[in-house]
Amino acid sequence: MSPAQSPYEAALGDRFGLLHPRVRSYFSAIPSGRVGVGEGVFDTVGTPRAWLRPFIRLLADPDVLFPVWERDVSFTVVNSPVQDAGRPAVAGERTFRLSAGDRTMRDLIVATPAGLVDILGARRRFRALFAARVVDGGLWLESTRVAVRIRSRYVVIPGPIAPRVRLTERFSESDDRQHVEVTVTLPLIGRVYEYAGSFRYELGDRAA
Repeated sequence: MSPAQSPYEAALGDRFGLLHPRVRSYFSAIPSGRVGVGEGVFDTVGTPRAWLRPFIRLLADPDVLFPVWERDVSFTVVNSPVQDAGRPAVAGERTFRLSAGDRTMRDLIVATPAGLVDILGARRRFRALFAARVVDGGLWLESTRVAVRIRSRYVVIPGPIAPRVRLTERFSESDDRQHVEVTVTLPLIGRVYEYAGSFRYELGDRAA
């Protein structure tokens, strides 16, 4: 990967140019000393299935999933260029202003020969491999493998019980905003977690 490339550019190759210009700007390499900052509102966050929330609280790290179901949640996203094992990566922090207080979701996106890898949470206990494609100028990511770290090794969750994660990012000319939707589904159960909304995004200076 060229040092000037973002993980998304590396994963998509020539297809990167098919993205809407505003989406392409969001996923392009962030210059050194700068960060990408977005402000917006999520229409929904969490799961409407009340019986699932105790399991989310028990099994998920507190900076990965939140055991809530809330609407109209203001949020901020900050994307920072970093290195992971010598590879260019993007560290993301999404701060959700929930009714019980602010909560921050953290992840790290890295391009590998197998595809985009999303490493979730500060503890890096979960990781997902994504296939990327461009649809009508938007970016679609769909997980093909999910693994959990047990002691020092990542163990792939078998397909019949593995969660499936899908992310879409698109730009809407009608409201001049970028729209994002993330869903997590489980076999036999269906959708168990989501967040979806829109925001505006620009580059800013990295805090000292």
